[in-house]
Formats: sequence, structure tokens, C-alpha cells
Amino acid sequence: MAPTKNTNLIAVLQRFYSEYQQSTSSRLKLIDAYLFYVLLTGIVQFVYCCLVGTFPFNSFLAGFISCVASFVLAVCLRLQSNPANKAEFFGLSTQRAFGDFIFAHVVLHLVVMNFIG
Repeated sequence: MAPTKNTNLIAVLQRFYSEYQQSTSSRLKLIDAYLFYVLLTGIVQFVYCCLVGTFPFNSFLAGFISCVASFVLAVCLRLQSNPANKAEFFGLSTQRAFGDFIFAHVVLHLVVMNFIG
């Protein structure tokens, strides 16, 4: 029974990947790649903290909070840039969403740099 479940899982993942490649715009794929990068960066920082320690705790906390906040901001950008969500964000252009994303990142990183000390 286990090989059937594995085969079904592989078929579902292949279908998901092929539909993602066909129906997702390159702009959203770029945002998804950024989300994956930020997620991996946060995981690496957390694993490093667990293995080595948190001696400069402010530095670890600032870096990890920066990863989490960057991920949240990018998810907001992806939601606002997705053409399927135009009814939810009526009157908000993609350029405005990107401008808000950049402005929020500048403020976030000013706070993070201030927190590091």
C-alpha cells in the first residue's frame, strides 16, 4: 500500500509543478524565489543559533526579525501583485504595491540597524 501512496504523492507534486509553471507569471515566480531565499536565510540563522549559541543576542534577534518581516512584506507584495486578487485590492496598481514594499523595507532595515547597536 505504501508504493501507491508514494506514487500518488509524486503525481500530485508533478501536476502542481506543471500547473505552477504554466499559470504563474514570471513576476510572481520572482517573488516566490525571493520568498524561498528569505525562508532559507531564516532557517540557516535559526540552525546556527541552535548549534553555536546566541552570544550577540541582539544581532541574532535583529537578523531573524529581519527575515520574518521581509517574508511577511513579500507575501503582502505577492498578494497585491497577483492578478487573481485584483478585486480585493481595487485601485491599487502593481507599481504602488512595489513602492510600498520598498518603503516598508527601508523602514524595516533602518529599525534593524538601529537595534543591532
